[in-house]
Amino acid sequence: MSNRQLRIAMVAPPWFDLPPRGYGGIEAMCADLVDALVARGHQVTLIAAGRNGTRARMVRTYDVPQGPRLGEPLPEVLHAAAAGRILDGLEVDVVHDHSLAGPLLARGRSVPTVVTVHGPVAGEPGEYYRQLGDSVHLVAISDAQRRTAPELNWCGTVHNALRPEDFPYRPDKEDWVLFLGRCTPDKGMHLAIDAARAAGREIRLAAKCSEPAEREYFEAEIRPRLGEGVEWLGEVGGVRKKELLARARCLLFPLQWEEPFGMVMIEAMACGTPVVTLRRGSVPEVVEDGATGLVRDDPAELPEAVRAVDRLDPARCRKSVVERFRPEIMAAGYEAVYLRAVAARGGAPGDVPPEPDGSSPAGAAAADMLPVA
Repeated sequence: MSNRQLRIAMVAPPWFDLPPRGYGGIEAMCADLVDALVARGHQVTLIAAGRNGTRARMVRTYDVPQGPRLGEPLPEVLHAAAAGRILDGLEVDVVHDHSLAGPLLARGRSVPTVVTVHGPVAGEPGEYYRQLGDSVHLVAISDAQRRTAPELNWCGTVHNALRPEDFPYRPDKEDWVLFLGRCTPDKGMHLAIDAARAAGREIRLAAKCSEPAEREYFEAEIRPRLGEGVEWLGEVGGVRKKELLARARCLLFPLQWEEPFGMVMIEAMACGTPVVTLRRGSVPEVVEDGATGLVRDDPAELPEAVRAVDRLDPARCRKSVVERFRPEIMAAGYEAVYLRAVAARGGAPGDVPPEPDGSSPAGAAAADMLPVA
């Protein structure tokens, strides 16, 4: 790896604080990445909304995050316009953009723009990135996501990460299972309820349910299933979310779409909690079947998996996160992407590493520094 200090502008979405107080997977990932890059000696300027809980210098686009307006176009567009104006006044080597509208301003920029694709690349989202062409260097968060649209201008694959020390490891589990996610058909909450009931386990449902489509799904599929053995908790975050993940017998995550990554899976594993899920999207890259979870091909197989989950070792779940999904590993992967992007633009980054894949071996040595428990 090059010893060159990079000047990085990190553009976060405008919806939540960094790190977020509750919901906000992209913001949590950005905060961890920023801190790990600073620790590696890079100069990072964060362009975001709300408070700054990171080690980077921050320039705000909004004093208050725009989470209550999530889904409206104007906050995203105003954020992109403000970020573009801020970037005009910064001297940086690379721009790393996590927003949706921001990459539209990359064309003609004198420095490269790296864009992490946090969502799906099928349909219109894929066409959007296709239209951006080589004006941006795209980073996939899983190989599965990248295979969905291999023709896009990919510059690497870097798995998301978290700080294992921020999650409580608990080897002894309680006699109920957990669903944690958004209240949408894609996440398969209704299937989780059915599987838990068939397995004879109680289930607790912790889910964001604030947008119209989420409430519609809740009324159609979830409310009729509530009752004995099914507890609705609503949206949870912070300490309470981590406690639920640590106490649960397993995370039941019956995906119904090609999930690009799925942060909740590594959050559960960091707590020593195995994942029972379906073989969709990134799941085979994240969950080691028979070791850190049980991966099945059909929802009808989930009840058996829920009953069998006790044979898995919580310490193995935690160890997998420590070894594969730490911020230091993620930062090493992105550092390699930045150097490749600068070199492609004609810069002089020093020794340019090969394109990173999701395993990010350059940072693997750091994983040995954190004890499993």
